[in-house]
Amino acid sequence: MSAEGYELRIIDGKVLAKQIEDEVGSGVEALKSGRGVTPGLATILVGDDPASKMYVRLKHRACERVGIRAEDHFLPAETSQEELLSLIDTLNKSKDVHAILLQLPLPKHLFPQEAMEAIAPEKDADGFHPYNMGKLMIGDEGLVPCTPHGIIRALEEYNMPVKGKNVVIVGHSNVVGKPMAAMFLNRNATVSVCHVFTDDLKKYTLEADILVVATGVKHLIKADMVKDGAVIFDVGITQEKDGVYGDVDFENVIKKAALITPVPGGVGPLTVAMLMKHVLRCAEINF
Repeated sequence: MSAEGYELRIIDGKVLAKQIEDEVGSGVEALKSGRGVTPGLATILVGDDPASKMYVRLKHRACERVGIRAEDHFLPAETSQEELLSLIDTLNKSKDVHAILLQLPLPKHLFPQEAMEAIAPEKDADGFHPYNMGKLMIGDEGLVPCTPHGIIRALEEYNMPVKGKNVVIVGHSNVVGKPMAAMFLNRNATVSVCHVFTDDLKKYTLEADILVVATGVKHLIKADMVKDGAVIFDVGITQEKDGVYGDVDFENVIKKAALITPVPGGVGPLTVAMLMKHVLRCAEINF
């Protein structure tokens, strides 16, 4: 197949993200004109981790593109748990802040789960609060984690059916793997979740109609581990001196995939776009 043919198999996250942001922008304008409300997102960053600072900048720029008011709270690395919780409490009470995002990871002396649970569930833009996770598990998808939500949106846009499909998720984090499994189960897929303790990973991935990989292990998934016609979402990112790599050996796996996301430019832009959609939703709830 020609290079042009392979390009047709690529899920362009940037193009789809632009479409989602356009929808959000229209929703923001409607909220402003109809109710006089400008959606507001407060982002908390503790410390000066370069990657985290970059992610915060990306989210801030996305807010600017769609008309969301963004306020960033940069706290020193030595911030105490009490100080962090105090800020979250202040933001929970603020009428101008409709959504709160706690940028992870936190410095090692802090307790991220306690901090995330302190965020008001109705302002939980990331969908990580146990209340929102619990609703997801019983099929009530309100505020759900952004990356799984973006993957579901991509499948819908590409008219890829989920019902009855074999879905394999590699990685069982609270951020991607577990909520992703719940969202597929809610759509009547047959779901297998693999992780570092899974024996014979290849046995599972070869059965996948839809494969989601989120491990952070460069090129974990090789071409001989996927079946022809699989739909593959690569969530992993490995930064090296010569570039950024995903969990999937893209150049070889694309020859077998029906659809596949690249790294970068695949799931990442979708995640940020879905965050914007969630902020708008929070504003509609909390205006």
